[in-house]
Amino acid sequence: MTTCKTHETKTYVLLFLLVLLGSVGNTILSKGMKDAGDLDISRLSTIATGAAHVLTSGTIWAGIALMLLFMVCHMLVLSWADYSFVMPFSAIAYALVPLLGYLFLHEQVSAARWIGIVLIFLGVVLINRTPPRTTQDPSPRTTAAPAEPGAAS
Repeated sequence: MTTCKTHETKTYVLLFLLVLLGSVGNTILSKGMKDAGDLDISRLSTIATGAAHVLTSGTIWAGIALMLLFMVCHMLVLSWADYSFVMPFSAIAYALVPLLGYLFLHEQVSAARWIGIVLIFLGVVLINRTPPRTTQDPSPRTTAAPAEPGAAS
């Protein structure tokens, strides 16, 4: 496998993980917050009670962990591919989230949302027809040896 092909493969693997971790992480976080109930922020005592429910929820912590892994993948893929490629490609997560909400959170998704999801997916297909990176890699960084004291410049 060529270096260019390897670079492209790892970019797509990270993009897949980025979409998956972000979508699943947000879905699990939403489930945990719904389980915690409506948070009342009108009084200090209710804020403390709500915070205790949130901070002791394993579901919420699982969602946070997945979102942290999403962020790591996001940073890595942005170092390998163009921003103008990564961000529109990652929009496929917007299509996955309503599907996960429908399947696992039993949310109602209107026809207008499903049409929007199809449009997002078609946009991602268009983006995928372009190369992930259009800029050149910066030249390798070299560190110059320190100049000898007293050496002529």
